[in-house]
Formats: sequence, C-alpha cells, structure tokens
Amino acid sequence: MTQLQALIFDVDGTLADTERDGHRVAFNRAFAEAGLDWEWSVERYGELLRVTGGKERIRQYLSEDHPSALAEPGIDTRIRELHAAKTRHYVAMLKTGAIPLRPGVRRLLDAAQAAGLRLAIATTTTPENVTALLEATLGSAGPGRFEVIAAGDVVPAKKPAPDIFTYALEAMNLPASACLALEDSDNGVRSARAAGLEVVVTTNDYTRAQDFTGALAVLDGFGEPDQPARVLDGPLLEGPVVDVATLRAWCAGAGA
Repeated sequence: MTQLQALIFDVDGTLADTERDGHRVAFNRAFAEAGLDWEWSVERYGELLRVTGGKERIRQYLSEDHPSALAEPGIDTRIRELHAAKTRHYVAMLKTGAIPLRPGVRRLLDAAQAAGLRLAIATTTTPENVTALLEATLGSAGPGRFEVIAAGDVVPAKKPAPDIFTYALEAMNLPASACLALEDSDNGVRSARAAGLEVVVTTNDYTRAQDFTGALAVLDGFGEPDQPARVLDGPLLEGPVVDVATLRAWCAGAGA
C-alpha cells in the first residue's frame, strides 16, 4: 500500500450513533404526521437496517408488512414525501444537540488534519442529514473540514455496492491504496472492499454481531484517554485510542 493520504468516513453509526434514537424516531414522526399507524420499534428498525438508504428502507418495510401498499397509485411519490418529512424531523432533532459525535471522533478528525491527511465522507444518508450533523457537532465550519461529501443519491447503487466509495476516490483523484475507510456495518465493509479500500470498523449496538470479514480491525469505538477503545478483532492497540500512527501502521501492514 502507498502512504496513507486520506480517511473516508461513513456517517450513521460511525461518526455518531444516529440510528436508534435519531433516524428511527424521525421516521416514526413522519409516519404519524402522515396519519399512518406504522411504528418502527428498536428491534424492527434493526432488522430494516440491512437495507441501506431511507427510501429503500421504507419500500422494504412495505414489501414485508404492507405489501398491498406497493400496488397503490403514486406509491413512489408517497415514499419520497415520507422520506423528505423524515429528513425534516431528523434535521430538527440534530439542531437541538440531541445526537453527539461518538467518543474519539473529534479527536481523530483533529489529529488527521494536523497530520496532513485529507478527509472525505461516503454515506447512503442524504446530504442534508450530513450537513446538519456536522454543523450541530462541529460548528458551521464542520462540513468544510471534509474535502468531499459523497452522500445520498449521488450514485445509483448504494452500499454494499462500491459506487459511493468509488465516487469519493474519483472526486479526490486518489487511488484506493492511498485511502482508508472508517465504517460501522457489514454493508459498509463490503462496499469499501469492493472499491479496493482497506477498512477499520467501529461497531455499535445494531452492528456488533455482524460479519466484518475483510476488515483490517474491528473495535468498539475510536476511544478517548479516559474511555479506552476495545479491539474485537485484529491487531492490538498500543495505547487506549485509535490514532493516526495506528491507522498508518495498520495500513502499512496490510500492504506488506
């Protein structure tokens, strides 16, 4: 592997634990607002997370729980409207500061920039969601810290397809061998690996039991000095946190 030059972050579950108490709640509020009796429990939402993309997740839910609805006239428009309403509710939640960055994320972003690494995002969530999260957690300059924000429907095929990572690599004009993906899910790992990227995984409540075959390392987080990261699979940490030196060493080892 060539020298590490850039980190490409997933968003939901990686930068912040947004799924259970963020996106799920926003979906339910959008459903209620539309007069629907749909209610996604914590467990049911976890099942639906195997499908990437909000509109796609609604469609999957209908195919399993309300299949007749998919035959209704205008269902595609209805799904888009529900997803737009969900995004509005989610952004409003972020503005209250309800969803912080995961421990170690800000530290790692700061250290990466100080070390001259370029930053990018590759996610299936909408650009509006990404911007709202970054501004709520990193301030108005938050989105500008990332050279490329590849998000939402900018590519036709979502994770586990490699398209979103390929798009980010092309936008940065970098080879996959010079970049590292930071992910939280099996779909994310498959997507990144298919694009030729090495991957480090930080799990969460929804993903910790998934199969991360192909990842360089799997941890429970990036860690802070007073909240040490725990390695679940892969090389041991020399200290309590995942830092730039660690990521460079892991990448170098993968290319050896």
